[in-house]
Formats: sequence, structure tokens, C-alpha cells
Amino acid sequence: MSAALLEPRVLAPRNYLNADYGWKSWLFTLDHKRIAVLYLVSVTFFFLIGGFFAVLMRLQLTDPQGTLVGPETYNKFFTLHGLIMTFFFMMPAIPAVLGNFLIPLMIGADNVAFPKLNLLSWYIYILGGLFTLNATIAGGVDTGWTFYTPYSSTYPNTQVTAVAVGVFITGFSFILTGLNFIVTIHKMRAPGLTWFRMPLFLWAMYATSCFMVLCAPVLAITIFLLALGRLFHIGIFSVALGGDPLLFQHLFWFYSHPAIYIMILPAMGVVSELIACFARKRIFGYRIMCFSIVAIAVLGLLVWGYHMFVTGQSVNAELIFSLLSFLVAIPLAVMVLHWASTLYKGSISYEAPMLYALGFIGLFTIGGLSGLFLDSLATGVPLTGTYFVVAHFHYLMVGGIVMGYLGGLHFWWPKISGRKYPEGWAAFAAAIIFVGSNLTFFPQFLLGYLGMPRQYAFYPATFQVLNVMSSAGATILGVGYLVPLIYLMWSVRYGQVAEPNPWGAKGLEWQTASPPPTENFAQSPGVTEEAYAYLGEEEAGVG
Repeated sequence: MSAALLEPRVLAPRNYLNADYGWKSWLFTLDHKRIAVLYLVSVTFFFLIGGFFAVLMRLQLTDPQGTLVGPETYNKFFTLHGLIMTFFFMMPAIPAVLGNFLIPLMIGADNVAFPKLNLLSWYIYILGGLFTLNATIAGGVDTGWTFYTPYSSTYPNTQVTAVAVGVFITGFSFILTGLNFIVTIHKMRAPGLTWFRMPLFLWAMYATSCFMVLCAPVLAITIFLLALGRLFHIGIFSVALGGDPLLFQHLFWFYSHPAIYIMILPAMGVVSELIACFARKRIFGYRIMCFSIVAIAVLGLLVWGYHMFVTGQSVNAELIFSLLSFLVAIPLAVMVLHWASTLYKGSISYEAPMLYALGFIGLFTIGGLSGLFLDSLATGVPLTGTYFVVAHFHYLMVGGIVMGYLGGLHFWWPKISGRKYPEGWAAFAAAIIFVGSNLTFFPQFLLGYLGMPRQYAFYPATFQVLNVMSSAGATILGVGYLVPLIYLMWSVRYGQVAEPNPWGAKGLEWQTASPPPTENFAQSPGVTEEAYAYLGEEEAGVG
């Protein structure tokens, strides 16, 4: 073997944004970074559509009589809002965008394990989205995003099958993405990057990928059986044909409750990176945090019956699911307490990503604590079907996923685009999103406590003040979402050029150029230190 083959690999100074030209180079790319950008554009598009339906819902609910649209149209609004936001934004946002971009960089690899499958997963995602959008244009679907039978199995809404096919197809995108990430993290880590030197974002993405591979097939098969039953009148879930509608709920929630953790765990991984960087400290109890992520993943597979307290299942089953739901709260609380301990006496700087991280902790904590009321049979049963559930869910989803996603997007934006964004506007957006989230969803806790049912197009006039407050908060929240869209797009062309590590952060992704070369690293990297090896207070002589 010649000596030249043993020398470090040195690459030409070109990056993934300008290595090739023309739209075909993007549509047929195998570069994980470009695929991440394709996902970024796609999930932003679906977010805007899902947000549009949310605006229509809040406009409807400003008037107790619901005079904007009729009940059937309103049902279509909240169904499409839930479907698009859940399956086409929240679930793929962090894994498909940040995960695709960062995982190879964080482990020192030049790509994911299966680049062609990675591109295929994006095309499958787009195909599933097109089926859903086609159903929207053709008249929509009014079953609710959960597809509960008998609404979805027997009612003559012809677009249920089209939406079911769209979700069925999209499930394969999640499976391929999860499989790709598992193999990549297992087999392609840089020398010295042991399991307990990995950033917590990688631990979270690994657990999320296992969720995808184990649970997404159950959802795909369930939705396929639903479509099969509608098309050929087979009695799988329809009582009229001898089927069991509760079987559908068991199968649906076996996936869809872990799906909450598919969405939350990556955001928790992002927040861990932000807290460590902007507090300039090692993560407190790093190994406990790793085990907590695993515990959330394992326990999350066992609590699907938490959504079925009012379906008539046995008391013993309800007690078991209630207990398991409380147990999941323990590792979640451990994560929050360890973030707080990391912040304690840290050299904290309040850049925009850190503001998003702090906002995540506040909103996620409220959402998590409110979940304890739903875990308990004594309070969960009467609150089921009320706006309390809507508030709890959105505190977790908006406070968890969206805040985590935007925090991560701002943190790694200089690495993704090679440009910096205006910090003042970013901090302003983070603040109004936090305020708008609380003003939108906290009144819904009160509405649920007072007994207002969810998914109704009209309501008693006594609930109008709280509904108007919620709609006003949604307006603020919408502005908060549009502001980052504007200045991030502006920064791509006019932003200040970013250096390789503008935050002084740790991790292999910061040891390459911004934006990274096409092959990620000019030289094959290695890892010689623990994760988050920031200079702590003791080493600095403080205290």
C-alpha cells in the first residue's frame, strides 16, 4: 500500500450549496445535507397550510354562534389541521430536517448509511402529502385526525380513503428514515466516539428512530385496513359489518401515543445541546439523562390505553395504563431537573436559541404537569373530550416541538446556510411566540375545566371571553411564526457570513466549515474528549 493512501483525506473547498447547479442536482441528490434542505422547504410548506386551517378555526370560535362556516366545514378544518400538523410537520420536522443534516456531521461521517433510501424517504413523504392535499382540494375529510370509527368506516365521506392512503404512504417514509439513522449511528461513528461520548441529541434521535421502526408499521397497517374496509366493505372496524371499532383505537394509539415521544424526544435532544452551549457547562448527570431518554422510549410504548379511559375497557386495564402514564412522567421530570441543574451557576448568555430553549422548558413543564390530571382516572375521565385536552396537547406540541425545532434551527442555521440572522429580530420572535403560546392555550385549560367540549363549531356565550383571548393569542403566535420565516430567508442572501463555530460550541459538527463541504470534513475527524467538555466553574476557578 502506498504512503499516499495513508495520508488524511483533504478535499477541495466546495460546499453542498454550490457544488452542483440546477434543480435536477437537488432532486436527485444523495447528499444528506441537501435532502435535509428539501425536507426543510417541505415541512415549512405543510406548516403554513396547517397553520392556515388553525387560523380559520380560531376565527370561527370568536363568535359563540360560529357564523363563519357550518359544523361540517368546521369539522374538516380541525381534521385537516390535525392531520397536516401531526403527520407532515411535527413528526418529520426535527428528525427529517435537523436529524438528516446533523447526524452524519455529529458522528464524523460523510453521509448516512443508506443515501438512496434517504432520498427515497423524501419522495415517499412528498407522495403521501400530495394524496392528503388532493383530498383537501377535493372536499376534505371530517372524521377528526384520529380517523375514529364509525365516522371513518361507514360514513359516506369519499375522501377518507384518499387521506388514509396518504398517511399509509407517509408511514414508510418514517420507517426508512428511522432505519437509516439507527444503522448510521451504530456503524459510522468516528474513532473515539463511544456511546457515552455522544451528544444527547444523538441519543434522542436513536430512541426516536427505534420508535419509528417499531411503531410506524402498526399505523401503516391500521390505516391500510381502514381503507380496505371502506373499499371492499370488509368488517374489520365497522360494527355494521361485524367489526370492532375499539380494535382500531388500540392499534391507532399504539402508534400515535409513542408518536408524541417521536416528536418530543428530538426536541429534548435539541434543548440539551442549547442548554450546555449557552450555559457553558457540561450537562449535569449526563449518563442519567441518557438512561432517561431510553426510559421514556420504553415506557412510551406501553401507555396507549391512556387515551381510552372512556371506551369501556376493564377497570384493571385502566389502572395499569394510569400507573404507566405516571411512570413516564418520572424520566421526563428528571430531564427538566437536570437542565435546571446545568443552568445553575452557569455562565448563561441569552442568544435567540437559548431563549427558545428556556421557552421550551417553561411551556413543556406546564404541558407535562397538566398531563398528570389526565393520567388520573378521577380527573382524566371527566376532562376527556374537553378543551383541557386540547390545551395539554398543544402545550406539549407547540411548547415542545415547535420551540425545540425553532431553537435548533436558529442554533444550527449558520452551519446550514453559512449565514447569520439578525439577533434582535430572532430574540423578539422567541419572546412573542412564548407570549402567544400562553395566551392561546392557557385559556383553553379554563374552558376545559368549565366543561366546554372540543371539536364543536359553536358554544354557549359564557365561554366567549376565553375563546376571544385564545384567538387573540393565536394572532400573536402567528406573527411570531412569520417573523423567523422572513428574516431567515433574508439572511440566506444578505446575512453576515458565518465562521465555522460562531457559538463556541462543542461537537464535531462545529469542526468543519459553514456551510460544510460536500463530503463534510476536510480530514477524517476523531474524538478525544467527553461530550460537552466546556470549561466548568471548578476548572475556571470560580467558587
